[in-house]
Amino acid sequence: MTDSKIIELIGVYDADSTLRGEISYWMGARIGRTHCSLCELTHGLFTKKNEWKECSQNLVVPFLTFHRNDAPVDVLEAAKGNFPVVLMRSPEQVEVVLNNEQLEQFNKSTSQFAEWVRNFIADELGPP
Repeated sequence: MTDSKIIELIGVYDADSTLRGEISYWMGARIGRTHCSLCELTHGLFTKKNEWKECSQNLVVPFLTFHRNDAPVDVLEAAKGNFPVVLMRSPEQVEVVLNNEQLEQFNKSTSQFAEWVRNFIADELGPP
């Protein structure tokens, strides 16, 4: 990690944003053929989880989300093809803060993930 202040957090799902990609992921997830640990933390069966909506709307820095095929180039370069992933943008760089294995450790618990996000931001920003 750098000593820089956080500007935003960025989540990249292990799925594509096209209609075909969305349908393929949704169907694959239902039958156990596809899996995205970040999707499981932020989304329910069809929409964003209310708990995640509330958390993300009340953060002091933005938490942006993208799919593999619509993420900014610098985000894709920092992720190095490893999805899902959560990254931090600072004035100097974009860097991974949670990889798939770390996202799996939340065991689909949106509340634990939301608490981690709030604490991470507070730690990065430091005292007021």
